[in-house]
Amino acid sequence: MIHDQADYARENGAVHEPLLSEKGEETVDVGDASPLPDELTREDLTLPNPSEPEIARHYTRLSQMNWAIDAGPYPLGSCTMKYNPKFTEDVAADPNAAVHPDRTDRSVQGNLELMYRLQGFLADIGGMDAVTLQPPAGAAGELTGILIAKAYHDHHGNDRSEVIVPASAHGTNFATAATAGYDVVELPSGDDGRVDLDALRAAVGDDTAALMLTNPNTVGLFERGIAEIADVVHDAGGLLYYDGANLNALLGRGRPSDMGFDVMYYNVHKTFATPHGGGGPGAGPVGVTGELAAFLPTPRVRETDDGSGYERFEPAKSIGKVHGFQGNWLVLVKAYAYIARLGDEGLADAVAKAVLNANYLAERIDLDVPHGPFHHEFAATAGDRDAAAVAKRMLDFGVHPPTTKWPEMVPEAMLTEPTEIEGKSSLDDLAAAFNAAYGDSDEALDDAPNRTAAARIDQVGAVRNPRLSWRALDDG
Repeated sequence: MIHDQADYARENGAVHEPLLSEKGEETVDVGDASPLPDELTREDLTLPNPSEPEIARHYTRLSQMNWAIDAGPYPLGSCTMKYNPKFTEDVAADPNAAVHPDRTDRSVQGNLELMYRLQGFLADIGGMDAVTLQPPAGAAGELTGILIAKAYHDHHGNDRSEVIVPASAHGTNFATAATAGYDVVELPSGDDGRVDLDALRAAVGDDTAALMLTNPNTVGLFERGIAEIADVVHDAGGLLYYDGANLNALLGRGRPSDMGFDVMYYNVHKTFATPHGGGGPGAGPVGVTGELAAFLPTPRVRETDDGSGYERFEPAKSIGKVHGFQGNWLVLVKAYAYIARLGDEGLADAVAKAVLNANYLAERIDLDVPHGPFHHEFAATAGDRDAAAVAKRMLDFGVHPPTTKWPEMVPEAMLTEPTEIEGKSSLDDLAAAFNAAYGDSDEALDDAPNRTAAARIDQVGAVRNPRLSWRALDDG
């Protein structure tokens, strides 16, 4: 096996770590497995049998083959990962937080108080009147917000069939509107990268249920005409939905409700530094103005009438549950801890640094960066070069590349968001990798990456035919 590993490394210029099953196996007598049925038992079992040092080295090497926010910047624009501070992990790991979600209200007063406070924090941050913590991810929060808008229109007898989504919107907005059963009307951007107000006036009408808007938008630009945008939508009887993907650019400096938004979701994995999810637990709380509060999912948390504690309740016209119990509880604990630790001044300072970092990095790279100045992120263009190839080459310089090929309004886009956590030296290293990759030869770009554990993969094939077990290796 050692020779095979060395040969692989020489031929591929990459780290290779064999599976445990390839490191040596041992047959174990499983003994009497009764009372299980015979078809579910076996007489022996072949298992890897590594020593403790081999186990430690195996998993350490595997961790080194993958990229992580603890290893360096993760500047994927729009879906950015932000460093998760360890103190929030400690709070979530407190044994007192590990309670069964189906316990009685009386026995989980501490949990309910935290939820109640977090609802209040988020309501204050967004300027909203009511908040649900239940949605288990940002995409789920998006869908919940649109379902609330739909329930509101249905309740008032409004037959609305369309949702307007700008070309500069967060990428999932189109799918969210369609999933909720609406026809999607895509709104073009103006020459300045913002909403084209004339196109918006032409698009809205009696069929408009909502406009889904990210502000700042996906190329990092603040919609300066937001007050007029809100008036146009509201005059047509529609609702204005705020996508919280970019809320990290506004904390303490602007509230969606003050811009005219009626419903919003909160991106806690970036804005409030909780884990991103990656198929696992996430959270996407939703806030609404008073006229929509009755439609929020159940349950919510409120103070009891006598002021002695807290209780869960079902809003009068609730759309029902969008997830089990109260949502992903421990993710919410981390968001609460982050907000409570930073406070108003800390959150506002984080925003200032996020905006500064994005504009500094945009100035340091050799690629053309249309529009600007920016808030939290920017979309550079690779011009006549393949953005995906430039990104692959950046991997060879020890950094994670940005989002590529999107938004489509910027040709060969490289959508980049460093967030506030990166220092100047980190940004300089990222800029150097950008410039080295962008200025490299066509041959180097075509061959990249060659210093990673895996080279170019069939991304479509990986999504459509995932191989989630080592046993699947025998199939191919």
